[in-house]
Amino acid sequence: MAAPRKRDLARADRVLPGLWRLRLPLPWPGVPHVNAYAIATGDGLVLVDTGLDEPGALAQLERALHQAGFGLEHVRLLVCTHAHPDHYGLAEPIVAAAGCELWMHPSHGHSTRAVQRPDRALERRIEVARHCGVPEDDLRRYQAERAGRGTGVAGVVRPDRDLVPGVEIETDLGTLAVHETPGHAPSHVVLHEPDSGLLISGDHLLGRIALYFDYGHTPDPAGEFLRSLEVVEGLDARLCVAGHGRPFRDVQAHVDGNRRELEAQIDRVRVALARGPQTPFELVRVLLELEQDQELTPMMVSLGLNMVLAYLTRLEVLGDAGRVDVEGEPERWEVASASGS
Repeated sequence: MAAPRKRDLARADRVLPGLWRLRLPLPWPGVPHVNAYAIATGDGLVLVDTGLDEPGALAQLERALHQAGFGLEHVRLLVCTHAHPDHYGLAEPIVAAAGCELWMHPSHGHSTRAVQRPDRALERRIEVARHCGVPEDDLRRYQAERAGRGTGVAGVVRPDRDLVPGVEIETDLGTLAVHETPGHAPSHVVLHEPDSGLLISGDHLLGRIALYFDYGHTPDPAGEFLRSLEVVEGLDARLCVAGHGRPFRDVQAHVDGNRRELEAQIDRVRVALARGPQTPFELVRVLLELEQDQELTPMMVSLGLNMVLAYLTRLEVLGDAGRVDVEGEPERWEVASASGS
């Protein structure tokens, strides 16, 4: 049996004079770290994103800040690109230690309500999974694994200012403008400095192409993501620093790659539906391209269902698929021509 992977230590890498990437470790398989960014402003910093709340996480953030030559006391403003735990999780202790304001988009309730009522949030996810056809044995295993685990958020702290278009963030690198980019999360924004072409993209564009959408909070998250790609495409960004992965300059190539990957994943679902009605759970294997005998972990099911439901909703919006409702049975979907839509 392989030994567990040793957790990385946080570190700071200078991207530009006055801009540091704070590489913070995560406990998630396949996602070993998240990036926060420290940006010089006057005698202090603007901190963009926070890292996940877990034992030792605040000390890891302080370690990275120290390598850049700063401490929490130098944070003059905290900005969160969205309210997912790995980007918002340490907001409460940072605000308390630095005495700074928090700016974040107002559509954060999808995450902050789950932090305040974690048991209810878990119950809702279990019920959605049951309706999608997840077997009862798997549901019990998932519920047992999740019960009592932390939310990844130290505590709910409300934004002092809504991070919406028209808001500007002054830094030594120039003035960052806010652009709404929902899809990955309803609360998602990117920050752009037009003179230098710098884009702080959060989880909208990543160092490598990896899609994820929050499902159940907005009408069409995959469609919203596509429209957000158009927003970013119009900015003419020339350097992107992302929430995961290394900085990159081929911003248009990443926009194009995300479009292609999204369409490829939707096509997998569309082709599978052409073979006959299927539950969202059955489509998870199709989307993830897994063999029938390959084990589906609870994380695969959770992430996969979010994506499948987002794509089914997108196909419904396009008129290409529809639900098959049979009382007492899990939800099934079929191609629209078969349902007579």
